[in-house]
Amino acid sequence: MKTKKYLYHTIYDFNNIILAWRKARKGKTKRDYVVEFEENFEENLRQLRLELMSLSYKPKPLETFILRDPKTRKISRAEFKDRIVHHALCNIIAPLMEKSFIYDSHANQIGKGNLKAIERFDKFRRKVSKNNTRKSFVLKADIKHYFQEVNHKILLDILEKKLKDENLINLIKKILINGQVSEGVGMPLGNLTSQFLANVYLNELDYFVKHKLKARYYIRYVDDFIILHKDKNQLKTWKKEINNFLQKNLDIELHKDKSRIISLSRGTDFVGFRNFYHYKLLRKRNCRSICAKIEKHKQGNIPFEQLLESFQGWNAYAKWGNTYKFRKRIFREINQLINNNVETKFNS
Repeated sequence: MKTKKYLYHTIYDFNNIILAWRKARKGKTKRDYVVEFEENFEENLRQLRLELMSLSYKPKPLETFILRDPKTRKISRAEFKDRIVHHALCNIIAPLMEKSFIYDSHANQIGKGNLKAIERFDKFRRKVSKNNTRKSFVLKADIKHYFQEVNHKILLDILEKKLKDENLINLIKKILINGQVSEGVGMPLGNLTSQFLANVYLNELDYFVKHKLKARYYIRYVDDFIILHKDKNQLKTWKKEINNFLQKNLDIELHKDKSRIISLSRGTDFVGFRNFYHYKLLRKRNCRSICAKIEKHKQGNIPFEQLLESFQGWNAYAKWGNTYKFRKRIFREINQLINNNVETKFNS
């Protein structure tokens, strides 16, 4: 990718700020913080542009909370104004940086995603196993404490090779420092910029695997990746070389307990499914997740509209697996709740 200079002014371009605001508010127009920001909408956007133009912009401290759905994670939430800046930044640099991404980097990009990763996995599995006629293996790997361990200096060095704009790099530094776990290390889960920069950081790994190791059947989704091959010993060699590369070049390492080489016939845990040759099973924690949300609604802890939104997203994903009977059961529960809500409104 060619280097780009003098991009910073495009961040605070009026049209880009408006587009960023629209993206930041999408699906959240009824939230209190959005309503409050939009009570003085024009002045707030004008002030934000002025701060960016004068280089005086400084993000507010992040709000952190624990999310236990489907697993326990520490999530950080930025102020709404700062989220507009995140979108404004990614609007400009994402199209430039993504040109250098490999095809099988599937997270947080338009036209990609977990379902696209599943499609590629199915295709690679058929090829490497010759339609399930040859014993084959998969290296299923996970990077240890990935977001917590990202080294800011290494990340900024990667960015500076392609973005030759000091003001732009300084804006990214401000965002990184605001969410660091310790000095110069870590990115917060939950920020749009973290999701994007995670791909930038691990693009170095992608190139090493594809061009140095020349692994044909490689797919990455955020910090999870798989490599398929007919030779188990080849995967053992690659696993060691990958871990050496990560430690030496990116200051991170493979998770010892979650990075294993197994036979494809045993089923592969990847992007929420346990993938076998002829069928897919939804992971138990994903099943428990939707059941837990239904119970939360029954107990009055979440409104029905929020449950329905969660269910629609969950169902669109779950139907890719062999989940007909389970989804039918959940459908019945949701329909019963719909009837209960209608009856309650009618009688009130």
